[in-house]
Amino acid sequence: MLIGTAGHIDHGKTTLVRALTGVDTDRLPEEKRRGITIELGYAYLPLPGGDGSPEATVGFIDVPGHEKFVPTMLAGANGIDFALLVVAADDGPMPQTREHLQILQLLGVALGAVALTKADRASPERLAEVEAELHALLAGGSLAGAPVFPVSAISGDGIAALRQHLLDAAAATPPRPDAGGFRLAVDRVFTLAGAGTIVAGTVHAGRIAAGDTIELAPAGKTARVRSLHVQNRKADAGHAGQRCALNLAGLAVEDVRRGDWLIAGGAPNLPAQRLDIRLRLATDAPRPLTHGASVQLHHGTRHLTARVALLDAALEKTGLAPGGECLAQLVADQPLTACRGDLVVLRDAHGRHTLGGGRVLDPFGPVRHRRHPERLAVLAALAIDNPAERLQALLAAAPLGLDLPQLAAAENTPPDALLARLPAGSARLSEKAGWLIGSAALDALAARLEARLALHHAEHPDELGVERDRLRRMLAPQLPAPAFAEWLDAWLADGRLARTGAAWHLPDHRVELDARDRRRADTLLPWLAEHPFDPPWVRDIALRLGEPEAATRDLLKRLAARGEAFQVVRDLFYAPAAVRSLGQIAGELEGADGAIRAAAFRDRTGLGRKRAIQILEFFDRVGYTRKVGRGHEEKHRIRGELPLT
Repeated sequence: MLIGTAGHIDHGKTTLVRALTGVDTDRLPEEKRRGITIELGYAYLPLPGGDGSPEATVGFIDVPGHEKFVPTMLAGANGIDFALLVVAADDGPMPQTREHLQILQLLGVALGAVALTKADRASPERLAEVEAELHALLAGGSLAGAPVFPVSAISGDGIAALRQHLLDAAAATPPRPDAGGFRLAVDRVFTLAGAGTIVAGTVHAGRIAAGDTIELAPAGKTARVRSLHVQNRKADAGHAGQRCALNLAGLAVEDVRRGDWLIAGGAPNLPAQRLDIRLRLATDAPRPLTHGASVQLHHGTRHLTARVALLDAALEKTGLAPGGECLAQLVADQPLTACRGDLVVLRDAHGRHTLGGGRVLDPFGPVRHRRHPERLAVLAALAIDNPAERLQALLAAAPLGLDLPQLAAAENTPPDALLARLPAGSARLSEKAGWLIGSAALDALAARLEARLALHHAEHPDELGVERDRLRRMLAPQLPAPAFAEWLDAWLADGRLARTGAAWHLPDHRVELDARDRRRADTLLPWLAEHPFDPPWVRDIALRLGEPEAATRDLLKRLAARGEAFQVVRDLFYAPAAVRSLGQIAGELEGADGAIRAAAFRDRTGLGRKRAIQILEFFDRVGYTRKVGRGHEEKHRIRGELPLT
């Protein structure tokens, strides 16, 4: 169990920890000189009869009490199991007593006790008066009913009783679940001679062992765990709810800072900058929290600046009143590492008042449409506690599906474990895109696609269909192209769609030519093959055919709709055999990096740069390639089959 102190400056937190554990947590010379705690301090107390293992050791995190060091207090309190609120009997509750208590409530700390220090300086009447005041202060909060222990660190009175209470609470508190990927919030980094970089913090999730690979987030650097200490004892492994100090190979001390996270190697490291949360404003907040307000955002052991977007449109003018709750998006000024369920605390922009806080629902909030009813339905689904019910509700609220790797990062759960929560057949996964969609939603998308194609056929009877990328933009531009392509192929195999060349259409739709157009087509199609890589332009074909240019262009477009020609640019059509040959050349030019360079394609085909790029862009348009470079380094990467049938 991890116990965190809290309370006003000079109320005796550090002295009390020393009396309980025998450890002086003030280690800096400046702390000794000034007689105040500036940095986080750590002490440990073995459980009686324990085996000396980390599991049989209680950890103490001693925090500063000065109002200027509230951010440091927040870094220490984030992740504790038990709060030890320290109040001096002569002073009684003071400003930081109240603010620290408020922070503990915002961080969800529900276990605690109160140490009424300096009891030897107060009369029995004064002790009774302050104890009554404390019970009233705690009433209605997460620590309501917490026991109060009058103690004196000088005489030792009451120390044994308080220590026994803390040990009993530790013995009765079950270990935290260690499910999910490893996450450690860094609060200390230093070097040891002969060891190298040591990174310490509280483990929020998962397990870690010597030899494991970890990643520094959000920086992305990796390191190997040489060895570790857990609860100040050498150990082979540590888990959620423990203090861990990791000796890392591969990271320099200057690479790491307080506020970073260590996460499991290979886990998704997706920086978050827009946190959608359920926000609660403190009842004693100095004023309503306005839409667009600048605040200090505290998450884990880090604090940074953010702006608040209230997601309830009715609050945009009035703001969120003290004591109120609403959905909000916090837009941080720098990327951070967060997961669903993390707790955040907000203070005003000047760091003078704690305003409120909340629980993260989605660390990857959208830039646009954040108040849209569909988005609010997604947030309602994310608020469900049961993981399986939450995932099913989330799929039901997302008609176009979900980014599975991003969801796995938000939930700190491997994708396979997420999929295991779903009933068989209830969802469909695109392996290439990592996109998950509900089966009912996929059927609805297919029906919408059929209706959209039917409308297109009615409005453009001379066109056979729509190219794949254009069809995606018309129907569901938010969908990843690989997922849409995969589902199109599935609907093609099921007979719900048909494809002719690059055109997708309903199976019963055809573009027919009358006898006269057929004769003209049979005349001009061989002309496209005379110079297959450099066919004639529409104006030249029209002149040779003796027909108006507009009529010739219309005929060629209908031939392209039938798959008998391919329109590369507006007035340039290629024969299918030529397109097939050009596609084969592009495939042969694929380099070691998987890319086709426009310059190499130009040289191989003997075409000019402009024409070579036009053909490659046509390949992009029909889904054969995808542009990955621009300018003189323009490159294209093959992403599918060339659709010629």
